[in-house]
Amino acid sequence: MTNIHSTAIIHPKAKIGKDVTIGPFAVIGENAKIGDGTEIGSHIVIEGWTSIGKNCKIFPFSSIGTPPQDITYSGEKTMVTIGDQNIIREYTTIHRGTKKGGGETVVGSHNYIMAYVHIAHDCHIGSHIIMANAATLGGHITVEDHAVIGGLTGIHQFVRVGMYAMVGACSAVSLDVPPYVSAVGNRATLYGLNIIGLKRHGFNKKQVSHIKKAYTILFRSKLSLKEAIVKIEEDMGDSEEVKRMVEFIKGSKRGICR
Repeated sequence: MTNIHSTAIIHPKAKIGKDVTIGPFAVIGENAKIGDGTEIGSHIVIEGWTSIGKNCKIFPFSSIGTPPQDITYSGEKTMVTIGDQNIIREYTTIHRGTKKGGGETVVGSHNYIMAYVHIAHDCHIGSHIIMANAATLGGHITVEDHAVIGGLTGIHQFVRVGMYAMVGACSAVSLDVPPYVSAVGNRATLYGLNIIGLKRHGFNKKQVSHIKKAYTILFRSKLSLKEAIVKIEEDMGDSEEVKRMVEFIKGSKRGICR
């Protein structure tokens, strides 16, 4: 049932699932694995140790699994792993990992990755994420579930973007973006909570109220960050959403947007 165009070049050792479509002039390398129902458009290159899940749709001229843009890389086995039901639009580039960065670039499931997006080596991208046109991730970045990255945004290496966060278009992000917030600018700063996004994802009034209170204590009080965290844990320790925000901030190595 697989539909492979006669001009596609597929290595005989590549593993191609059922009901896969591969378009004209696509190139599929020796160690690639393509899951059932995935559509590979024309002029796409899939190299290296790359695994793509089920029912993904990849548009023309994308390049996935090529070597990382890292001067220390010397051809060792590293990977790209992509989950199910992702839409990857034209000219997207996703590079495989480096040995020093854990050896794997990971993209989850149900993501919408728009044209000209770049996902560099050793990035870990969650699920249900939207990355708009020409959003660019440096190496070793973590983007948590349900985050939105605006178009023409550049994110510095090792930065983390928390779940349900919204990064506005044309931003330059050099510090961690906590969960649930809106951030924009060069360099990106916080502009309140991503209220619309929270409502769209079914957060109830009580949950939103807890997040608002925690945000106010963290970023709008006169308390130091350490003091704010202590107060939040004492006053709101039972809220799962607040716990997630606090743990994210505690785990920051680069510092957080303020």
